[in-house]
Amino acid sequence: MVRRGALEVAQRILVAVMVAIAFTIAYLILHALWAPESRSDRSTPVAATLTPTVTPTATRVPPSPTPTKPPKKVGLVAGHWGYDSGAVCPDGLTEVEINLAIAQSVKALLEDQGYAVDLLEEFDAALEGYMADTLVSIHADSCNIPEASGFKVASVLHSALPEEEDRLVKCLREEYQEATGLPFHAHSITYDMTEYHAFYEIAPQTPAAIIETGFMAADRQVLLDQQDKVAQGIANGIVCFLETESD
Repeated sequence: MVRRGALEVAQRILVAVMVAIAFTIAYLILHALWAPESRSDRSTPVAATLTPTVTPTATRVPPSPTPTKPPKKVGLVAGHWGYDSGAVCPDGLTEVEINLAIAQSVKALLEDQGYAVDLLEEFDAALEGYMADTLVSIHADSCNIPEASGFKVASVLHSALPEEEDRLVKCLREEYQEATGLPFHAHSITYDMTEYHAFYEIAPQTPAAIIETGFMAADRQVLLDQQDKVAQGIANGIVCFLETESD
C-alpha cells in the first residue's frame, strides 16, 4: 500500500512538471512570435519632426522709375491751309496744296525721330499763346515772276529771342539749301514775312520762323517732284536748331 501511494505521488509530480513544461513552451512560443515585432518597433527610431529653417530674404524694392523726358514739341503751319488758296498760278496750281503736302511730310519725318508735332492751319485757334520748342510756317512764292528762283527764311523783325531765332533761321537756311540746291533769295524777304501774323499770336518764348520754299514757276519741279528733298531740308533745319547749343 505504501508503495502504491508513492507511485501516485510521483505521478502527480510528473503531471505537474509536464504541465509546467507545457506552459513554459507555450510562453516561449508566444514570446518568439511577438518579440521580433516589439523589437522592431523599439529599434526603429521615430523620425523627429523637423521644422525647415527658412532664411529670410531681403524684400526687393523696385527701382524708382527714371523720369521720362517729354519729347520736344514742334509747331508746323501749312501756309494758307484752312483759310484760302494762297498764290495761284495760271494753270491752277495753288500755293496751299504745295504747302500742305510739304508740311505733312515734314511732320512725318520729325515724328519718326521722336518729336511731338502739331500741324496747324494758317489762322488756327491754337496759335494763340502757342508754346513749343519751335514753330515754322511753310509757304511758297507766287508765279508772278517767272524767272525768279530760290528760297528765303525770316524771323520776326523785333524778336524777343534774337539769338535763338537767328540760330533757327541759320539752321533752316543752311540745311534747306544743302538738301534742295536752291539759292537763298535774300533780297526778296518782305514785310509780310518779318511781320507775319503768327509771330504775334504765339507765346513770346516760342522761337519761330517762316520759310518760302521756292517760286511756283521757276522752282516748280523741285516743289512738286522733289518734295522729299524739300521736306527733308526743313526737317533737318529744325533738328539742327533743336539739337545744337547756341554759340
